[in-house]
Amino acid sequence: MSHPRKPPEALYFVSAFGREEARVLEAVEALSETLGPVLFRSPWRPFSYTDYYFAEFGSPLVRAFFFFDLRPQEDLVEIKHQAYRVEKAFSQKGRRTVNLDPGYLLLSRVVLSTFKDFAHRIYLGRGVFAEVTLIFRQGSFRTLPWTYPDYAAAETLNLFNRLREEYKKHLKCLKIATEEGSVT
Repeated sequence: MSHPRKPPEALYFVSAFGREEARVLEAVEALSETLGPVLFRSPWRPFSYTDYYFAEFGSPLVRAFFFFDLRPQEDLVEIKHQAYRVEKAFSQKGRRTVNLDPGYLLLSRVVLSTFKDFAHRIYLGRGVFAEVTLIFRQGSFRTLPWTYPDYAAAETLNLFNRLREEYKKHLKCLKIATEEGSVT
C-alpha cells in the first residue's frame, strides 16, 4: 500500500517571448515578485516554430527561458494565474506584448501549465491544466507525441538536460544538509 508523502520541490521556469527583449525582461521582473529572482536565463533565440502568435504579437519574436528557485509543485496553479495577470498588465490595445508560460522541471519530467484542456492534460484547479511535455529516459529528456516543436528542438533539450544536472546537484546538497541537521 502506498502512503501520502511530500514530493520534491520543482525547479520552476518561465518560457517568455515577445517582440522586444526589454519588454519581456520587464514582464519577467514583474513575475519575479511571485517567483523570486531569476537564477539563470537561456540565450535569446528567434521564436520561429509557428506563426500562430504573429497576428497578436507581430513578428519577429524572440524567446528565452528564465529559471527560478525551487518551489512546491502545487504552486503551479497560482504561478500560472500570476503570469496571466502580468501578461494582461503588459497588454496594449487588447493584445499581449509578452507571452509567459510557467512550468517546472523534475528529475523525471518537464511539466507545462496551460488554461487549455486536451486529452493528455490533467486538471489542477482554478482553470489550470498540467502537461508532461518531456520525460527523462536513457540519459536524456525525450519528447512525447504532443511535445511542442520548440520544446523538441535540440537546443531546448540540451538546455533542460543541463538544468536537470544542476537541479540534481541542488537536491543532493539539500539532502545532505537535512541529514546533517542544518536545514529543517
